[in-house]
Amino acid sequence: MSTPWHILGAGSLGTLWATRLARAGVPVRLILRNQARLASYRASQGLTLVERGVEQTYPVIGETPDSPEPIRRLLVACKAYDAQSAIAQLQHRLAPDAELILLQNGLGSQDAVAAQWPSARCIFASSTEGAFRDGDWRVVFAGHGYTWLGDASHPTPPLWLDDLQAAGIPHEWATDILTRLWRKLALNCAINPLTVLYHCRNGGLSAHHCEVATLCAELAELLERCGQPAGAQDLHSEVERVIQATAANYSSMYQDVANARRTEISYLLGYACQAAARHQLAVPHLQQVHARLVAHLLARGLASD
Repeated sequence: MSTPWHILGAGSLGTLWATRLARAGVPVRLILRNQARLASYRASQGLTLVERGVEQTYPVIGETPDSPEPIRRLLVACKAYDAQSAIAQLQHRLAPDAELILLQNGLGSQDAVAAQWPSARCIFASSTEGAFRDGDWRVVFAGHGYTWLGDASHPTPPLWLDDLQAAGIPHEWATDILTRLWRKLALNCAINPLTVLYHCRNGGLSAHHCEVATLCAELAELLERCGQPAGAQDLHSEVERVIQATAANYSSMYQDVANARRTEISYLLGYACQAAARHQLAVPHLQQVHARLVAHLLARGLASD
């Protein structure tokens, strides 16, 4: 019997991974916040994946943090600001050599988790897969993307990549995972905050070309200073390509604000501004966008951290 995948976070990506792994016959356990959420989940009789208009429900086993089974492999698919506290609830169940696959946006939360659980193997992931929830326990697969996984301190790929292959999850083991995470951080910092401030889809940023270019120049210099020259290469060109390719989409930060949810500002713009300060690098435009975004969130009664 292969090691079960315990999945923490029943959002879009957590549900997408759970359903595809279950479809491939891989054992999956969905960890839910409390007994009330577990009862709601059991009433739904499983997780539903909608793909190309066809929906299929998979009876993934649900459990709460106090279930007795030890956890050897944990996919952490919650928001960056929840990662540490969510894993802490499972502290008593983590095997000494547990593997934690961290699917968080931005940077900062991964290092915090790795520092808190030094005996666990922490695998960082960066995903471009598109999915959204259209109801409780349902996910719509919105677009083919890719997931890069890597372990900056241990480059040998894990055997369970075979599970992802079987599940049809497009992936690659990346020895340069930190470069990929920095690159994605820069893309998110150049696009997401501006879509919130200008209240537009990604494509609406074509009307703010100069501002995007200025942010990209500062972000590229920041990546260079942080030892990530490959991540800085042709950054502005890629940002423009992403804006065009996803023109009809609303960014994840836009959706968070529209739904009055906490954003991951601290792990995106906040992290970038702090890194610049550590390196004594002037990033006036990044700081200005950060300040505007904080004011925007506070005016709507939302957390600004």
